[in-house]
Amino acid sequence: MSKVYVKQIYMNYHSLTTCTKALNDVTFSVNDGEFLSIVGPSGCGKSTLLNIIAGLLKPSYGSIYIDDEKMTSYSSKMGYMFQKDQLFGWLTVWENIILGLKIQHKNIDNYKLKLNTLLKNYGLIDFVSHYPDELSGGMRQKVALIRTLALDPEVLLLDEPFSSLDYQTRLNISDEIFKIIKHENKTAIMVTHDISEAISMSNRVIVLSERPASIKKIVDIKFSIPHDSPLKCREEPEFRIYFNNIWKELNSQ
Repeated sequence: MSKVYVKQIYMNYHSLTTCTKALNDVTFSVNDGEFLSIVGPSGCGKSTLLNIIAGLLKPSYGSIYIDDEKMTSYSSKMGYMFQKDQLFGWLTVWENIILGLKIQHKNIDNYKLKLNTLLKNYGLIDFVSHYPDELSGGMRQKVALIRTLALDPEVLLLDEPFSSLDYQTRLNISDEIFKIIKHENKTAIMVTHDISEAISMSNRVIVLSERPASIKKIVDIKFSIPHDSPLKCREEPEFRIYFNNIWKELNSQ
């Protein structure tokens, strides 16, 4: 059974005089525990598609299913990580992490053990009283992820989650966040411009065409030596083959 099923999604934007087609008959499924990435030309509608999957946008036509149930609005089974960490500068790390729980009127005491375990496991327990400006970019992204995990979503949606980081930090934090996602046994769908990032982190990569975006190709990623580290995947001989194939698909239009 698919965890997420994206069925025949079309998206058109209308103005007084024009109709702009953004997505054209996009259909795919995501298995439970899978990490799937979506790549495509700039402006093709990747983030639009992710927002539709999240229930933040309503498509012109088509449906999103999670656990075989049709979504009609935002689902608590979905957790969203945006391009920027969206941390509030006047709140401490702890206050940022519990913000979503407070908005949903949850009893914070019931979540303290889980949250402290996450903070200890991922190297942030000594920074709970710090403010975002006192943290590195990578640490801020980990705080944002833990804030998302606090709500215990089953599916994580990641929209260019490392794009604001410098290259070295990006490599290191993508490695760490990948391990967190796998350790927490979450299904993940990531939008990225970075082909290397997509290949090294994913079980499959969806390649979208130019706008209106449709699926050009779905690439299964399998390395002869499995790794739990995206950085190590980049060292495997298959990595370059996958990179060249996806690069050609993106540039064949």
